[in-house]
Amino acid sequence: MSLLQLQLTSHALSSLSSISHNFRIRPNRALHSSKPLSFARTKIRAVGTVPEKDSESETTEPPSVGFAFVSSVLLPDGTPDIHYRSACGGQKLRKIMLDSNIDLYGPYARILLNCGGGGTCATCMVEVLEGKELLSPRTDKEKEKLKRKPKNWRLACQTIVGTPDSTGVVVIQQLPEWKGHEWKYEKPQKSES
Repeated sequence: MSLLQLQLTSHALSSLSSISHNFRIRPNRALHSSKPLSFARTKIRAVGTVPEKDSESETTEPPSVGFAFVSSVLLPDGTPDIHYRSACGGQKLRKIMLDSNIDLYGPYARILLNCGGGGTCATCMVEVLEGKELLSPRTDKEKEKLKRKPKNWRLACQTIVGTPDSTGVVVIQQLPEWKGHEWKYEKPQKSES
């Protein structure tokens, strides 16, 4: 039972003209009104209708970037665990991943094991499989921390995904140092005709 309890009288649906009641509050008791509380019982009429939208005008969705986050561990059937999300551009990849409940730090997710987005610990490394053109260039902190890593590895805390009006798809490999599989890149060969 809550501390405040509103008791309505039997005339609860008779009229709602003006509510200027004096309430007395007693500790650990119900809320009592000195006048009966009542409501209006009237019919509601439609005054107008909502105009239909022109069939020519399309519903435009705000621009967003689609993400496919590939987990570092394979599922029992041997396929990669992929999580699909979308977010507005112009944000750091770290924020997008944390807001989408995507595992970013793995074993380093506890307090004091990562820098919280400062770019000093390099525990938020990700591998960009597709969509590098939507990401900001490497920062000086990334160049320092990732100098012995492949060029498509980035720090999620330093990587900005596009601009607010960007659209496209980015495929991210989570925890690339811990992944249990390798990606094979095959470029389509040109057919000789």
